[in-house]
Amino acid sequence: MDEIFNFINQFFAFLAPITDAIWDFPTNLTWYREIPILGQFSFPVILLIGVGIYFTIRTKFIQSLSFRPAIKIMLARQPSKQGISAIGSFMLGLAMRAGPGNIVGITGAISIGGPGALFWMWIAAFFGMASAFMESVLAQLFKEKKNDEYVGGLPFYGKRILGNKRFVGIFLSCLFIFYALFNIPAQTFNVFSAIGAIAEAATGEVYSRQSTLYYTIAALLVITCAFIIFGGIRRVVAYSDLLVPLKAIIFCGMSVIIILINFPLIPYFFKEVIVGAFLPHAIFGGTIGTALAQGVKRGLMSNEAGQGTITMAAAVANNRHPCEQGLVQSFGVFFDTMVICTATGFIVVMAHVWTGYTDGAMWESVRASKIGLYLTSVKELAPNGIATAVEIIMCTCYGLFAFTTLLGMISFAEISANFISKKYRFILVIRILGSLIFVPFGALTILAGLELGNLWYISDLMNIIMVYLNIPLLLLGLPFVLKAMAHYRKTNGAKFVSKEFGFETECWVEDQEFKHDKLN
Repeated sequence: MDEIFNFINQFFAFLAPITDAIWDFPTNLTWYREIPILGQFSFPVILLIGVGIYFTIRTKFIQSLSFRPAIKIMLARQPSKQGISAIGSFMLGLAMRAGPGNIVGITGAISIGGPGALFWMWIAAFFGMASAFMESVLAQLFKEKKNDEYVGGLPFYGKRILGNKRFVGIFLSCLFIFYALFNIPAQTFNVFSAIGAIAEAATGEVYSRQSTLYYTIAALLVITCAFIIFGGIRRVVAYSDLLVPLKAIIFCGMSVIIILINFPLIPYFFKEVIVGAFLPHAIFGGTIGTALAQGVKRGLMSNEAGQGTITMAAAVANNRHPCEQGLVQSFGVFFDTMVICTATGFIVVMAHVWTGYTDGAMWESVRASKIGLYLTSVKELAPNGIATAVEIIMCTCYGLFAFTTLLGMISFAEISANFISKKYRFILVIRILGSLIFVPFGALTILAGLELGNLWYISDLMNIIMVYLNIPLLLLGLPFVLKAMAHYRKTNGAKFVSKEFGFETECWVEDQEFKHDKLN
C-alpha cells in the first residue's frame, strides 16, 4: 500500500511545474516580464478576457438578455418528453459550476492575489457570460438524439466546425473523458475534507487520514456514486434537481446572515476589493497581475465559461430555440460568480485574517489550507455561541458542492462518450471507470496524505488544455451562433430550422416534436 501512496504523490508532484509553466507563460520569460503592464499578464488571462470581450461585442452584449428571459425559459413547460427540461439542464450545469471552487477556489484566489482578485473575478464573469452563451448555443445546434434523450457538447460541435471529420470528435471526446475522470480525485478530496471537518467540529477530536472514519467515508462515497451514476443521466438530474437548490439556498442564506451580523464591515469589503484590484498589499505580491491572474484562473475553475465543460449540460436540454439554452447557461455564470462566489468573498475579506501576519512566510503557512482559512474566517465573523454550528453547516454545504461536482464530472464524461459510441456496453465502461475506479483512486489520494494544492495541479492543467482547444472552436463557430441569435431576436424565439440558414443539423429540422409557445 505504501508503494501505491508514494506513486500517487510522485505523479502529482511531477505535474506541478508543468501546470505552473503553462498557466504563467509567458510571464516566466524575463524579456516578457520587463514589458510595462502587459508583462504582468499571462497568455491564458489575456485569452480568456480577450475572447470574452470579443464575443460580448459581436453578440451586442448578450448579457443584457441573460436574466429575465433565462428565468422564464427555466420556468416554462418542457416542449416534449425528449431530453430533459431547461431547468434540469441548468441544475446539472450548476452542479458542476457551484462546486468546492466556489469556497476553496475563491479563498485561494484572495489569499494569493488579495481581495482585488474578487474584482477581476467579477470582470471575468461578466465577459465569460458571452463565452458561455456561445458554447451553449453551439451545443444545442449540433446535439444529437439518443432514444428519448439528447447528447452533445464539445466533441459534437467540434466535429461539425472542423469539416465534419469524425476523428476530430473522437479526439475531443477522449480528451474530455480524460479531463473529467482526472478531476475526480480533487472532488473526492473535498468530500473527505468536508465530512472530516464536520466530525472534528462536532467531537473536538482530530482524525487521522487512515482512521476508521475515513475508510467509512470511502466505502459510502463509492456506493452512493455508483447507485446514482448507474441510473443514467435522468437519475443524476433527479438528484441534482434536489441537491443543487438545497446547497445554494443553505450556503447563500447562511452567508447573508453572517454578512448582516457584521454589517459595519461591508464598506471595508468594497474598499478592499476595489482598491486591492489595482494596489494589492505587499503580502499578496503587490502587483495587479497577481490579483488579475488569480481572479481569472479561479473564476474559470468556478464558472467554467469558455472551457467547453458545461456544453454537455447545455446539449441534453430540450429547448424551443437553440439560443434559449445559451441564455440559461449564461445566467448560470452570473449566478455562480456574482452570487455564490461573492458570498464566499464577503466572508474571507471581511474577516481579513491576513492582517494578523506581517511575515510573508507565516502567512504562507496559514493560507496553505484553503478550507482551513475559510472556516477560520467564518469563525471570526460568527457569534461565539453559534460559531461551531455555523462551521458545521458551511462544511455540509462544502461537501454537497463537492459531491454534486463529482456526479457532474462522471455524467459529463458519459455524455461526451456518446460521440464515440452510443451502445450501452461502452457507456457502462465509462460509468464503471468514473464511480468504481476513479472515485476509489481519489480515496487513495486521501489516504496517501495529499493536500488539495497537489490535486489541483492536474485540474489546473486540464482546465487550460480544454480552454486552448475550445476557444478556437468558438471563434470558428461564431457565424452559426450569430445566425441563430439574429433569428431569436427577430422572431422572439420562434421555430428555428437550421436548413433555412445554410446548414443542416439532426435536431433543428422542420418536423420537430413541439410547437412553439411564446414566452412573453
